[in-house]
Amino acid sequence: MTQSFEQLKRSRQDSFSKLTEQLEKLNDKKSYAKDDSNYWKPEVDKAGNGFAVIRFLPAPQGEDVPFVQMFDHGFQGPTGKWYIENSLTTIGGKDPVSELNSQLWNSTKDDDHPNRQQARKQKRRLSYIANVYVVKDPAHPENEGKVFLYKFGKKIWDKIQAVMYPEFEGDEAVNPFDLWEGANFRLKIRQVAGYRNYDQSQFDPKTPLLDDDAKLESVWASEHSLKKIVDPSNFKSYDELKTHLDRVLGAGGVAGATAADTDEEVAEYVPRAKAAEAQSAPVADTPASDEDDDLDFFRKLAG
Repeated sequence: MTQSFEQLKRSRQDSFSKLTEQLEKLNDKKSYAKDDSNYWKPEVDKAGNGFAVIRFLPAPQGEDVPFVQMFDHGFQGPTGKWYIENSLTTIGGKDPVSELNSQLWNSTKDDDHPNRQQARKQKRRLSYIANVYVVKDPAHPENEGKVFLYKFGKKIWDKIQAVMYPEFEGDEAVNPFDLWEGANFRLKIRQVAGYRNYDQSQFDPKTPLLDDDAKLESVWASEHSLKKIVDPSNFKSYDELKTHLDRVLGAGGVAGATAADTDEEVAEYVPRAKAAEAQSAPVADTPASDEDDDLDFFRKLAG
């Protein structure tokens, strides 16, 4: 049965409870589409700085959760070709890169061994996708008042969780995805050590997004489906990914470019990958805590 707007308003607290349950599952490690015109991206100036105000929106009509997770891989192989693909682990499937990383990781106990270095290079990255309403976009004011999909990483995700799970007793928990009692998000981007930095971004005090329910209902009706993003039909098959991986790594010596090897996609991906590195959640990285998570993941795959 399709949820009405009035039901959305009445069930806000219940929706918040369901959302916190989902976040708890993700945090407990129990545990998604190609960029297009539906996606909004903040623009930065020549110095690498940028600013915008957005509002995270509730789950689209007929869906339960206001975000989806996406795992992907992006690395250049010894052939000079790039592997830029979404991971089938996003939808609970087996993925050739994850399986190879498992083999590489478990082949040695030496963290400095080339096999583990290669596994780190080929690590999964975690990002999130949600609907947002653009409140203010100085670089592109034509985006203001419109609904887009927004793909973001761990730094912003941590700020979302911080307002949902306040650190100090007495601080009020806020559902940032709520139309009435949520909060606008001030996205502040700085260039720090060659990477985009989001540390100064913050939520405003909670307030209704707009001043009447008719306008809010129109915003809600404009949201994009999140379920479609993680529909299995939008992912390449295991065999397609394995063939591409072999081309990139040189296995079999297959020559020729694929869609992910085109100059256009590499030009799009490389700056995005560098920017995302500072805010996305890797499966393997140099900090010990991330390596522990990675090792556990590889062992499960190997088992």
